[in-house]
Amino acid sequence: MSAAWTLAWDWTVGPFAEFAFMRRALVATLALSISAAPLGVFLTLRRMSLLGDALSHAVLPGVAVGFMLFGLSLPAMAVGGVVAGLLVAAIAGVVSRFTTLKEDASLAAVYLVALALGVSLISGHGTQLDLLHILFGSALGVDNAGLLLVAGVATASVLALACLYRGLVLESFDPVLINASRGASGGGTSGSWGSWVWQQVFLMLVVVNLVAGFQTLGTLMAVGLMMLPAVSARLWHDTLPAQLINASAQAAAAGVAGLLLSYHLDTPSGPTIIGCAGALYFTSLLLAPGGWLPRRWAAAHRVA
Repeated sequence: MSAAWTLAWDWTVGPFAEFAFMRRALVATLALSISAAPLGVFLTLRRMSLLGDALSHAVLPGVAVGFMLFGLSLPAMAVGGVVAGLLVAAIAGVVSRFTTLKEDASLAAVYLVALALGVSLISGHGTQLDLLHILFGSALGVDNAGLLLVAGVATASVLALACLYRGLVLESFDPVLINASRGASGGGTSGSWGSWVWQQVFLMLVVVNLVAGFQTLGTLMAVGLMMLPAVSARLWHDTLPAQLINASAQAAAAGVAGLLLSYHLDTPSGPTIIGCAGALYFTSLLLAPGGWLPRRWAAAHRVA
């Protein structure tokens, strides 16, 4: 019994108790789980799941410019990433507004160009290791500055989401009502901007969280902690509050498991965390009330 307890301690608690870099990685991952996963739930609710993936690629040129000008300076790369992400979203919106292209098509075109530009800039002004670090991150390499950035973004994001919750829910389910109410109260055509304003505020929260996540998970992996738990949570619950809590819990569990596996197996931390989130998703596909086995069981009993 004592040997089993010692082994369990060494595998689970030991790395976090012994090493400061593991504790920093744990706090950063848990902070992202609390702030990013609920935003993923709103993205799925608004049928914008692929938007998160597009924006995670779109921040790369800004990160690259910050890297070119200031080296591996986290504040510079973070500011550049936020500006680039918002700029790509704005360009896609303008293209869809003044052409026949839908917003998803224009966003796909713009983000692919942004991704290619970002990779070219980093490859031309850095090493292969710099490129891999920015694309895939290193949760185990989070320093105090990175931890403060992630914690600050997570705190601001959670507070903003709490303040905007009712409006985001209403705009997600019935944007026409928001436009109509603003038009009735303000007169003229101001109501037509109601839904657009809510969407831009929401996109800003998404971009900021993706930029905060690139330090730990990389620009390519950060969206995984936002979307995989959110999609999985929809299989377990029908109500929005339950989905928000479930998504954060799954993201936190994937973060802890991924960090431990990365430490013991010497694997990249970002992909390992996302792999754990993927394992929870596939488990949900089988066992959740909206998954395959319960639905098959219910169908079989209806036939019987």
